[in-house]
Amino acid sequence: MTDRSKKYMNPYLAGFLLGLVMLAAFYFTREGLGASGAFKSFVVAVVKTVAPTHAENSEFYSSYLASHSSFFSSRLVLMLIGVLAGGFISGTIMGRLKLKVEHSPKITSKKRIVMAIIGGFLFGLGAQFARGCTSGAALTGMANLSAAGYLTMIFIFGTGYIVAYFFRKNWI
Repeated sequence: MTDRSKKYMNPYLAGFLLGLVMLAAFYFTREGLGASGAFKSFVVAVVKTVAPTHAENSEFYSSYLASHSSFFSSRLVLMLIGVLAGGFISGTIMGRLKLKVEHSPKITSKKRIVMAIIGGFLFGLGAQFARGCTSGAALTGMANLSAAGYLTMIFIFGTGYIVAYFFRKNWI
């Protein structure tokens, strides 16, 4: 049997398929895609469970609760569950599903995990400021021919290139 652990999809094919997924999302739901909305649903559900009075009295939480009857009523939550399940299925089929931390020999696993958590936190914070993540603000915005979608994509990649220059020692 051949080693399939390093076999990845052609990026041009993957981009084309992502475009088809975006097209299907617009056709069936009349909306685009966005993962930060699913995370927002999760946070609201946790706050509602832990501090229901606070959730009802807060303008932010109460307006969201009024439009979503439950955590699973958001189609974005179901989409995110599908993305996670698809990732696990793909990783299993291609032999890449392993519990390990990939990192440069120059840093430790602990530092890699800490940097990933900090990066994830900053990206989530940026998604809140931008009112959407890369898939919501950039891809869906660009599919709608929105100037904000194009600017978002430019700033995401531009900032990524600038920041990557200073932090590249953490993975090279």
